[in-house]
Amino acid sequence: MTINLTDPVFTDEAKAREHLEEIRWPDGPVCPHCGSVDKVYRLNGTKHRPGLIHCNNCDGSFTVTTGSVMESSHVPLNKWVLAFRLMASSKKGMSAHQLHRTIVVTYKTAWFMAHRIREAMRDAAPTTMGGEGRIIESDETYWGPKDKDTGPMKGRRKGKPGHGGKSKIVSLVERDGRSRSFKVDDIKTATLHGILRDNVSTKSRLMTDEGMAHNFAFVSHEKVHHGSGEYARGDVTTNTVEGFFGVFKRGMRGTYQHCGEQHLQRYLDEFDFRYSNRAKLGVNDTERAALAIKGAAGKRLTYRQPRSAE
Repeated sequence: MTINLTDPVFTDEAKAREHLEEIRWPDGPVCPHCGSVDKVYRLNGTKHRPGLIHCNNCDGSFTVTTGSVMESSHVPLNKWVLAFRLMASSKKGMSAHQLHRTIVVTYKTAWFMAHRIREAMRDAAPTTMGGEGRIIESDETYWGPKDKDTGPMKGRRKGKPGHGGKSKIVSLVERDGRSRSFKVDDIKTATLHGILRDNVSTKSRLMTDEGMAHNFAFVSHEKVHHGSGEYARGDVTTNTVEGFFGVFKRGMRGTYQHCGEQHLQRYLDEFDFRYSNRAKLGVNDTERAALAIKGAAGKRLTYRQPRSAE
């Protein structure tokens, strides 16, 4: 869906505030301090800052950004709305350099905004994936310095040469559904079992490659044998999760280029968010941006200075 950059929500701060309020409070303002809805009123005096609301229940004041990743930011709200839209609609992401040029803020500000938006995209209350009749594909990959698109790991439990110093990633993809990815310290069976146990219904069909030697307690655990040139056997394949890795790596290599290890999970959250709310699942760019804005509530994120260049 094409972005109409002349839309007032991207150019007028008052319209942007109305837009944010409609998304965060569809039924009217809710006090983020005490949850009150019937004892709040707007402060429209000339000495009050725009959008200020007072709660008679707790005697607190707030705006639509209070208690969100946008709190205490001096960036105009219309630029926040545009940044959310750009990051939500860019399949392979948008670098802080591109963001600062597009919305006309400093690089440092764009870097802060991008990480706050990734935090908004993080699923704060993940639900169980899969279920009866559903297929979950699981695989692991590496990402790190001098990564040359190594693809899903082969022979990983024996430690494939050339992957030293790279971060390890485990991803779960529900076929025709969501993805969920994790930066992990190791890829031992106990680690993989914990991720599957905590995130996937055992009523699901689990599909992996032959590297996952252990058979997990699912309705079925079916494997394809890449080592012998097998990539699909009927509907048994890991092509979906490998496709997810492909988009992630192209975005990281082509868009972001550099990512400090301490921030990798946030980038995974970003790619998971877009994949889990993609057009194929009936979510358009406008709706995806609104979902990210909804996710901004109840989260705070502060940084002193950028630690990675994009």
